[in-house]
Amino acid sequence: MDRFDAMDVFVRVVEAGSLSAAARAIPMSLTSVSRHLSALETQFGMQLLRRTTRHIALTNEGRLFFERAKSILAELEEVGTLLSVGRNEPAGRLRIAAPTLLGRTIIAPLLPCFLARHTAVAVELLLIDRAMNLVEEDIHLAIRVGRLPDSALAARKLGDVRMIVCAAPSYIERRGAPCSPDELRQHDCLVFSDQPGPVDWRFKSAGTRHSARITGRLWANAFDVLTAAAIDGAGIVRTPSWQVAEDIQSGRLRRILQDYETTPAPVNVLFERARRTSPSVRAFLDCLAEATETSNLLGMSRFDETPGAANG
Repeated sequence: MDRFDAMDVFVRVVEAGSLSAAARAIPMSLTSVSRHLSALETQFGMQLLRRTTRHIALTNEGRLFFERAKSILAELEEVGTLLSVGRNEPAGRLRIAAPTLLGRTIIAPLLPCFLARHTAVAVELLLIDRAMNLVEEDIHLAIRVGRLPDSALAARKLGDVRMIVCAAPSYIERRGAPCSPDELRQHDCLVFSDQPGPVDWRFKSAGTRHSARITGRLWANAFDVLTAAAIDGAGIVRTPSWQVAEDIQSGRLRRILQDYETTPAPVNVLFERARRTSPSVRAFLDCLAEATETSNLLGMSRFDETPGAANG
């Protein structure tokens, strides 16, 4: 029995949720599906699934094998696509992971143009706020914010992102601008959080790090909601630089507490070194580089030249 055929059947069973559902989707007889699974378990000498005709449950070994099998099958599909359309033309599936807010605001707008330029590529964008394992979860490219741990992955820096504290001119005229983080207690703050309650906004001054406990008047788990409220004069917001770059440049928001801002965090795109030669990976890396050079992708350079920043 072909090993890759058995591997494909195993992946389809896990994704379908049962042997019978996978048999209908392939299509293949239920007996053949069971035979493929049994052959695979015999070959590796371990149980991969606890199963009935209606329900399955992965063993620990099965869960690991499932992730690797998906990756292997995807690579085979990509190789086949590349061979059919030409070795140097981007083609096949490209799986990209990014933090939810950054991915939605920065990465997603690039995709229509990228897809129009590379018609043989299909993109899967995963917006997930956790560090994903590129190998085990079959990720071609992943966007990461912050310092990178030592690893065998390759990285290309896209830029830096800074947390900006800002408010609308109408709010500053009405309530004034805080001169220090401690004065935020006297202001209406708009807080990014999954649930209401005090949060700590971190600051840095003269090389010393400290934080301010913020109670907040509005909580939301979306920066665009908080930014819109700040523009309407509802209060002070602390948000990533790319979220408010255009609003500060246009004067809709004013940057405050600038002397207390923390060090910018690097934003990198990670990928396996072995995939550096993949035409689709190279094409999207070039797309990111082009966007960074032509449109200041993360919005950082606009701040140093922005007039009218309020520090008190």
